Parts: sequence; C-alpha cells; structure tokens
Amino acid sequence: MADNLLATSSGDFAVKIWDIEKGQAKLSVEGQHTDLILSVDWNFNGSLLATSSKDKKVRIVDPRTSTVAAEAEAHQGIKPSRLVWLGSKEKLFTCGSTKTSEREYCLWDPRDFSKPLIRNSVDSASGVLMPFYDNDTSVLFLAGKGDGNIRYFEVVDEEPYIHSLSEFKSNNPQRGLALMPKRTVNVSECEIVRMLKLGVKTLEPISFLVPRKPDIFQDDLYPDAPNGEPSLTQAEWLSGKNGTPKTSSMQGGFVQKERATPVFEKQEESKPKSEKELATEIDTLTKRVAYLESELVKRDAKIKELGGN
Repeated sequence: MADNLLATSSGDFAVKIWDIEKGQAKLSVEGQHTDLILSVDWNFNGSLLATSSKDKKVRIVDPRTSTVAAEAEAHQGIKPSRLVWLGSKEKLFTCGSTKTSEREYCLWDPRDFSKPLIRNSVDSASGVLMPFYDNDTSVLFLAGKGDGNIRYFEVVDEEPYIHSLSEFKSNNPQRGLALMPKRTVNVSECEIVRMLKLGVKTLEPISFLVPRKPDIFQDDLYPDAPNGEPSLTQAEWLSGKNGTPKTSSMQGGFVQKERATPVFEKQEESKPKSEKELATEIDTLTKRVAYLESELVKRDAKIKELGGN
C-alpha cells in the first residue's frame, strides 16, 4: 500500500511497522497483546491491522495510534488461529478450532465485534487452517497444514455470506501455501488464482481455472488488478492518509489462440455404371465362380484318391 512499509509480529507480543529500505522500525504497537501473535493482515486501504493471538482473541489495531480499535473472543480451541481481510468487502475472516478440537471459521463485521456474522464447523482434522482471498473474484481458499485438499468458497454480501464452490484434491500433503500476485495468472486460459504449494520435498504451482472457452478476454473474471505500484509514500501514510491499491487492466496479458484451419480432401463422385459395364462385370464374376468350383472338384478328387491308398 505505502512505499517500503512492512508489518511484522514477533515473540515480544508487539507489532512493528518497518521502513524496509532503511531497516528501521517506524512504529511499534506494544502492550496491547498478552500472548503470542499468530497472524497479522492489513485491511484494504491500509488504515488498520487485524491480529489473531494465542490468547484466543482477534483484535483490530490502529498502528498509527498504537491502539486496539476492537477485540473479540474468537476460537476457543488450542489450535493456532489465522485470519485474512476480505479485500474491498471490509469483512474479516478467521479460522481456528473449538473446545472439542473441531476446525471452524468465523466471518466478522468490524463495525460490530460483539459476535461473528457466521460461525461454521469445517471438520475434525488436526492441521492448522490457512485462509487466502482473491479480491477480484471474491473467492476464499481454505487449506489445512498436512492436508492434501484445498476448499474454496464464494463470498457474498448477503446471508449466508459464504457458499461452497468446490475442492482441490491431492495425495501430496501441504506444509504451506502462498498466494501469488494476480498478474502471474494466465488470462488466456481463464486462470483466476495461482498458488505455490510447499510439499514434503517439493514446491509446486497450483492453478485454479474457470471452465470457459478462452476465445475472448473475460473481463468479468479480470477487473483492473493491483499493478504493484505504491498508492502512498511513507510520509503520506505516517501523516494519516489512506489509499486503495493502484490498479491497471489485465487485458494486455491475453493472447488470442490461433484457430486451426480445417483441411478438406476432395473426393470424386462415383458415376453409376452403364449396362455394358455391368454386363462385363457380371460375366467376369461368373467365370471366376466357375473356375473356383472346378478347383474344388479337383481338390475333392485328390483327397479321395489319397484316402483310397
């Protein structure tokens, strides 16, 4: 969002905002967390951070004032929790576990942190859930560490908010995943998301494609996407300004596939035979049959002669 600014958390229960060019901490949010911070994410315009902590709470933090704007009890299980802001929807998605060790997720409205909009159970597997969100298509990905599958959902603005779409399955369990920048996808193949999957001994890309004919640029799948340019300078952000990501068109990456030209073989039409031609053909076939019959007679006589001896 802002040029060369990075948010980190560490074992000292603090969140720091760094100038990565100079290697200096510009801001530090301290004294607001009572246990290890497990997950940190920026909201869409860079004004707030969200954190999930080992103390089972989720917090919304204003890093420029070092204050907690809101906090709530999230997941009561012992498994580590994770979170992700849902882009321009300005909703917060968290995942963790229940007291009975079932994996679950919650959707939160930051304007009312008294209770989640929804709380749904996933399964009873042991791996830590990892959420990823594609703002351009409103698709949420949910993967478990040690699982071979990745569930994905569509996020909407009305109840029940989250609809299951499908599931990627693999026999190779994942140790970690990373969502690649949107401009790495192949728009000519209707690829909407590309991930990097860390396996036991491998690092492999995973593509998620929409089943459409890629004969034209699909503008509904590819709205203008972040182009990697900062929206603000450090000084502007530190002074209190916010800004949404700079975007540009994805159409430049579309390459029209050449259509193969069909090849037709010219075939001569067979003309009907004349009466003379038909008579000649019948006469030839009759002589052939007579010849074969005589050969059969000779064979039978030979067999009889050999049998008599």
